[in-house]
Amino acid sequence: MFALAALSLTVLPFVSADTALDLAGIKAHFTQSKIVPDLFESFNPEAVLTVNFPGVGDITPGQTLTQAEAGGYPSIKVTAANSSVDLGSTFTVAMVDASYVGQDDDDVTRHWLMNGCTLSDGTISNSSATSITEYGGPAPPEGEPAHRYVIAVYQQPDSFSAPEGFNQANMGISTFDFEDYLTNSKLGALVGATYMTVQTGEATTSVEATSSVDSQTLSAASQTGSSSSGASATTGASGSSSSGAPDGASALTASSAAVALGFLGFLFA
Repeated sequence: MFALAALSLTVLPFVSADTALDLAGIKAHFTQSKIVPDLFESFNPEAVLTVNFPGVGDITPGQTLTQAEAGGYPSIKVTAANSSVDLGSTFTVAMVDASYVGQDDDDVTRHWLMNGCTLSDGTISNSSATSITEYGGPAPPEGEPAHRYVIAVYQQPDSFSAPEGFNQANMGISTFDFEDYLTNSKLGALVGATYMTVQTGEATTSVEATSSVDSQTLSAASQTGSSSSGASATTGASGSSSSGAPDGASALTASSAAVALGFLGFLFA
């Protein structure tokens, strides 16, 4: 029994490191895509969001989707950075169109806004939520570069109060000042966010250049910071701006699992 307990303690750090890798990856993607600072002045997620679209599956940060692929109602899984993170019990979910790279207007298009969401088995539930704006899929103007559609989850504390004009259900898709909404509603900390890109037709407008995510740099950082804890984890690995798959983490986890299975076989041989 003691040997089994020790084995569990050996494997668990690699599992939590996996989430740290994903957190570092999404932070790098948000900087690379210039969502920071176009939409967010800073970005310090406390959890990883896994968004799943019907017929598509889980998407990776910055994944390119068609309007049809992103048209279905998505599910959102929330994975905290570590066991010490208190995400709260009530949440606000939003999806906004941050336009294409280089656009930083205060007003963004609201495609989804739900208050009073909860977590059920780690997945966002809208069973008791108020849908201010029902989910509406991306519809970027034809001829523009790919638009960045950001899905974000915020803690909704008891002090939350929907601002005037946003306190009733079934408002249509429209532009609004997202930062102003966050401030005036007294929403809590950002839990997590991810994004996808959607484009209609060929772009006839040039777009500001972006850099790719350096997976080797992130991987090296993860080895240094994996022993530390906290919601502000900045360690991890990510693929290119369209993949988001933490290859380094997967390799570590697979290796740990192999060692664990081999050790179990030795114990019970």
